[in-house]
Amino acid sequence: MTFSIVAALGPRCGVAVASKFLAVSNTVPAVGPFGAVATQAAAKVSFKPDLLALLAQGVPVHQALAKVLAADPGADDRQVGVVALGAGDDGGAGTGGGAAASHTGAGCYPWAGGVTGVAADGAVYAIQGNVLAGPQVVAAVEAAFCAAAAESGSDAEPEAGWDEEPGAAGAAFVRRLMAALLAGDRAGGDRRGRQSAAVLAHEEGSGYDESGVLADLRVDDHTDPVPELARLVDLSELYFGRPEGVQPLTGELLTEVAARLRALGHEVSAEPALHPDRPDPAVVDLALGAWAGMENLETRLVPGGIDARVLTALRAATPAPADDWGR
Repeated sequence: MTFSIVAALGPRCGVAVASKFLAVSNTVPAVGPFGAVATQAAAKVSFKPDLLALLAQGVPVHQALAKVLAADPGADDRQVGVVALGAGDDGGAGTGGGAAASHTGAGCYPWAGGVTGVAADGAVYAIQGNVLAGPQVVAAVEAAFCAAAAESGSDAEPEAGWDEEPGAAGAAFVRRLMAALLAGDRAGGDRRGRQSAAVLAHEEGSGYDESGVLADLRVDDHTDPVPELARLVDLSELYFGRPEGVQPLTGELLTEVAARLRALGHEVSAEPALHPDRPDPAVVDLALGAWAGMENLETRLVPGGIDARVLTALRAATPAPADDWGR
């Protein structure tokens, strides 16, 4: 009673899922360093560790899926999607040899079905759903995933001298999964209604403290869970993302940032007793770091510059005009 996309691109894999079911994240998705799985319909939770273990052993994805289904007397009532990193087989391979497989048992409630494929950039995917509004749901998920290019983190180009740090591709992958899930939701989703949604994604060495967790977010009980999940994804990227659209702290921007930080109680001058309003770049840098740390934005700090989303947050924190903040 669910629809999901399981996908992989390069070193990244993930699952996005929505359902008229409480806390779907507890049951359907699983990710790991070798691939990702979604088990649904009459979900068999043991499929998740079993399939991930087979992928870790290097078993090709179609063989791994066939193995767990063959051992399951309830296979006709199951729906499963699985992708593997670097384990291509006769099902078609994408970037890095990744491959995808999907199963919809004959006993799944209609509309039920799935599709696998390889996008133009080499991303592999398995999309499946049951008790859906119709086949247009799976088609919409596929179209959105294939259309969403894996872009770097922002439309804003960083100034010369600052490059976006590693992690932008991972954030783009999570947004791509989210765009696909939103498209399926707009196409009708689960025909019984809406209740929960989740997105999990993995990339070795990425995420907070290099944990490998690109995303681990869920909405357990909500009247409109997919847009709410999209909001959480945006917040996660804000708080745990890497610098983007960095501008140098010089000229009018330095004056503005210093004025806003001073309004928030931070010192911005090297000579506060004599020239409290005269910003010193090094002192402003320290003040910006202190404020951003309190706001959980420290992963976006760049010495001598300011990230576009940090600047937006700073402006939101000081909305009242004060001589146009020096601009």
